[in-house]
Amino acid sequence: MKKKKHNKLKILNDPIYGFIQIPNTLIFDLIEHPYFQRLRRIAQMGFSNLVYPGANHTRFHHAIGCMHLMQKAVRVLRFKQIEISNEEENAVYIAILLHDIGHGSFSHALEHSIVNGISHEEISLKFMRKLNDEFNGKLDLAIEIFEGRYHRKFLCKLISSQLDIDRLDYLKRDSFYTGVTEGNISSDRLIAMMNVKDDELVIEGKGIYSVENFLIARRLMYWQVYLHKTGLVAENMLVNVLKRAKELAEKGEVLFASTSLGYFLYNKISQENFTDETLEMFSKLDDYDVMSAIKEWTNHSDKVLSLLSKMIVDRKLLRIEIQQDAFKESYLDKKLNKVTKKFQITSEESNYFVFSQQISNQAYSTNKPIYILNKKGKLMDIAKASDQLNLLALTNPVVKYFICYPK
Repeated sequence: MKKKKHNKLKILNDPIYGFIQIPNTLIFDLIEHPYFQRLRRIAQMGFSNLVYPGANHTRFHHAIGCMHLMQKAVRVLRFKQIEISNEEENAVYIAILLHDIGHGSFSHALEHSIVNGISHEEISLKFMRKLNDEFNGKLDLAIEIFEGRYHRKFLCKLISSQLDIDRLDYLKRDSFYTGVTEGNISSDRLIAMMNVKDDELVIEGKGIYSVENFLIARRLMYWQVYLHKTGLVAENMLVNVLKRAKELAEKGEVLFASTSLGYFLYNKISQENFTDETLEMFSKLDDYDVMSAIKEWTNHSDKVLSLLSKMIVDRKLLRIEIQQDAFKESYLDKKLNKVTKKFQITSEESNYFVFSQQISNQAYSTNKPIYILNKKGKLMDIAKASDQLNLLALTNPVVKYFICYPK
């Protein structure tokens, strides 16, 4: 009896773009791999659903959407007589598909608590190299492009730049799922206006208003969504819960945790000792591990861990104040003393409930400009080409300060 052939040229239905086609069998096999399937269990926007209830989409959604937009970009550039070989085409699809494969649970929370000194980009690269071994070197070029080492720079810019495919998807997708319409950019229009000049990825002059809209939308999405005060509180509380759990684990306390979460709590993980075993454990760690542990920790005997866990589970979050200037030390000390007395904990433990930080947002940087191709064939930085005076203002980083403390 003949073995039935498996159809790997599937079509997926996306709520934003409609039908998305998987271009070839290699990409299908990469999507099917457990490393990639983990992204179904990683929320794209962490705790933003505590503010915007619809924001429950995953890193999986985003990665598939990016691959779809990259297919459009390749078609547009080829139509404009830009030579892209089949090997390069496949490589940019793989690079954009896997660009977030190293993201930890709840966005950046793990990077600041139980895994130290290694970014999600570096973990993505480790996953890509491991997959490359499994797939007999078929990811060589994709890795070269992902790292920005490939000699055709415009292909690298499609993966990582100020107007890359990643941003074109997440702004539109996050806008859709949060319902914040200010972020709804025209990704189709921006891709249709793409071109290549002197190995630079550029936008044709006709697309200048779409770029302006993209930059303003990005600024609004950061202040309204990604840096929303409630989201900031929730993410910082999660970081503190994981830090406290790790501190207790290092003292030998018994904590409820899945095998993968326990590995990171009871071992000091850094870039130096991030082995293949660590990578395998990381590939099993997702939002489910973290949330199930936090639910159990609400009953833990440690007051700090249980209180913070209850606050997250019941959405009884800390109060937050945001202002343009740094908070005075005396104000912070006053809040710390109040918490120490209220919860009957040490002043050191109070730092888990009272803390101050700064946040910044720069909508556009002239260090890595978005180039506009004018009618004379010359390249201009969007900040200079635009007649929108406020685009220059977007090049200045905006810094704000916040303090969190119990209500």
